[in-house]
Amino acid sequence: MSDRVKNLFYLFFPIIIGSIVGLITNNFIDYNSLNQPPLSPPSITFPIVWSILYLLIGLSYYLYRRNNNDKQTNFIYYLQLVINYFWSIFFFVFKWRFFSIIWLLLLVVSIIILMIKYYRQSKISFYLLIPYLIWCLFATYLNIGVYVLN
Repeated sequence: MSDRVKNLFYLFFPIIIGSIVGLITNNFIDYNSLNQPPLSPPSITFPIVWSILYLLIGLSYYLYRRNNNDKQTNFIYYLQLVINYFWSIFFFVFKWRFFSIIWLLLLVVSIIILMIKYYRQSKISFYLLIPYLIWCLFATYLNIGVYVLN
C-alpha cells in the first residue's frame, strides 16, 4: 500500500467506520423519546460532534504514525475504536442502557491509556484527543442519566 493511501486510511478510517455504524443504528435511535438528564443536547448535536471527533481521532493517529509504529499503541488505538463503535449498537439497537455505562467507562479508560502512550510519543496526538475524552465523559454522564430516568 502506498504511503498516500496509508495516510488517507489513517485520517479517514474513524469517520468511515463511524458512518457505517451510524447507518446501522439510525433506525433504532430513540434519543428523543427518552427522559433526558439536565444538560442533554439536542439530537442534531451528536452527528456534528462525532464527525469532528472522528476527524480529530484520525488526525491524531496519522500524526502519531508519521514517526512512530509501536505495536502496543497501535493495538490500543484500534481497540478503543472498536469499543467506541460498539457502544452505539449496545445502547440504541439492543437497549442495554446499564451495560452501555460499563462499556463507556471501558472506552474512557482505553482513551486515557492511548493518551498516555501518545503523550510519550507524539504530544500533538495527545492534545488532539482531549476533546474526545471530554465528550466521552459527558456521554457517560448522559448514559447514566438516561438509565436512571428511564
